Formats: sequence, structure tokens, C-alpha cells
Amino acid sequence: MAALRSSSRLLASSRPIFTVPSVFARSYATLDPISKVTEAASASTKPVPESQTSTVKEPAASQQPRIKTFHIYRWNPDRPTEKPRMQTYQLDLNKTGPMMLDALIRIKNEIDPTLTFRRSCREGICGSCAMNIDGVNTLACLCRIPTDTTKESRIYPLPHTYVVKDLVPDLTQFYKQYKSIKPYLQRETKSPDGLENRQSPEERRKLDGLYECILCACCSTSCPSYWWNSEEYLGPAILLQSYRWLADSRDEKTEERKAMLNNSMSVYRCHTILNCSRTCPKGLNPGKAIAEIKKMLAF
Repeated sequence: MAALRSSSRLLASSRPIFTVPSVFARSYATLDPISKVTEAASASTKPVPESQTSTVKEPAASQQPRIKTFHIYRWNPDRPTEKPRMQTYQLDLNKTGPMMLDALIRIKNEIDPTLTFRRSCREGICGSCAMNIDGVNTLACLCRIPTDTTKESRIYPLPHTYVVKDLVPDLTQFYKQYKSIKPYLQRETKSPDGLENRQSPEERRKLDGLYECILCACCSTSCPSYWWNSEEYLGPAILLQSYRWLADSRDEKTEERKAMLNNSMSVYRCHTILNCSRTCPKGLNPGKAIAEIKKMLAF
């Protein structure tokens, strides 16, 4: 042990008393490269032959303006004696985003702050900006502005609905009908482990094309049967949501749900016109869901 102690003391005494900071050590090591860099920099100041140079041109100062005309439905409830009218706006498409909602936002921000419309996500998942654009019910955030400036665009609220103001429809009846179908899982039996109510991948796939509905009401307000019987006929969107719960293997109130629909108005007012499937901005097929409900009620 004494020998070990003595040897450790010798090793300790052999270490340098003063150590050079790493900063200085690094600077010593890079003295020669720095001189090389300065030489390279001075060499780079020499003129380069024109054959080896490349010219970067600045972009054009401004493009030719592309003026697009929009005719937008206007009605103010604060002036009930005035009839609804179409108001004309013009925008340069070079300064406007590609979607109809971009045009509406720019009109509201820069031209007419009194223009009223709904919007939220700008990603086609909330359904707030549903309106009739050039004769088609769609979402303004998913509808591209036609680049043909010779054709004028016309924007209306969803058809056959009461108007709150300008492009804002009154969807009170629509949501009341949605509430009537009890759009939530109804189940009395608890899962074996008290956690999730499981279903197989095959059962889960039956819900594809149903759960994606965002309740924008584009399909219901394009349905002539819904225009004529909106007080009793549930309409494509609500029937699609109804079938979503009828097809769910975890729900235990299938018979009650079918009994609620089994009358002459709730589902059988559908005449398979299929306007709903043509206009759905999410690419869903409410007409097929209604047909499946009819099959469940028949068999």
C-alpha cells in the first residue's frame, strides 16, 4: 500500500501545474489554416473570366392584372324593408389566394367590412363556409376560383334556407333534426374489462364513408325532397348520420333507431335523385346510406 501511495504521488507530481485553456490550444492549432484562408480570400478577389460568371435576373416587377368579377348575395336583417340584392366586387387574382374563401376574406378585409359569412378551419373539416357557388353547394375553402376572368362568379347562401344575413343560412332546423336521431353510442352492456368497447377491423371498416360527414348541410339543401318536406323528412345528411349508428357494431339500440325511422316521411321521402351524392364536398355517398337503411327496414 505504501508503494502504491508513493507511486500515485509521483504520478501526481509529474502532471503540469498550469494547463493551457482549450481556447488557446484551439487557436494555436488553427494558426496555419487561418493564414491559408486569408490567402484564399485574397485570391478570390482576382477578376473571374466572363465565361465563368452567371447572371441572376430579377423577377418581373409586376404581372398583368387578372381582374375577376364576383356577384355576391346581400341581405341585411337590420333593413327588413329592403329586398335582397346582388352586389358586385372585382379582385385581381394575382393578389388573391386560390380558393373562393380567400376571395371572400379579401373582400371583407380590404373592400367591404359589412360582408358577412361563416368560416373557421379553412381545411374542409368544419363545414362552416358551406354556400352555393356558381350553382353548386360546396365549401368555399375547398372551391377553387375559376381562372377564366371572362366568366363571372356568383355566390349565394345555401338554397331553400332562411337567411340570417348575407351568406349565413339559418341551420336551426337542421341541427334540431340531427339531435333527434341521438347521434351518440347507446349501450347498456359494459365491456369485459371496463375499458373500450372494441370491434373487429371488419366491423370498423363498415363505418368508412359515414363518420367523415362534417354536417355542412350541402347535401340536404341540394335535395328537392328536403326543400318540400324539411319539417318531417330528415334529409340526406341526417340519414347518413343515422346509418352511421345503425352500422356500428358497438351500438345496442339498433331496433329502437329503426323504429324511429320506419314511417312514411323520415326516410321514404327520398326519391333517389342523388343530388346529395353529387354535391358532397367530402366525396361521400348519402344516397347509398339511405338505400342501406331502406334495406334494413325491409328485411
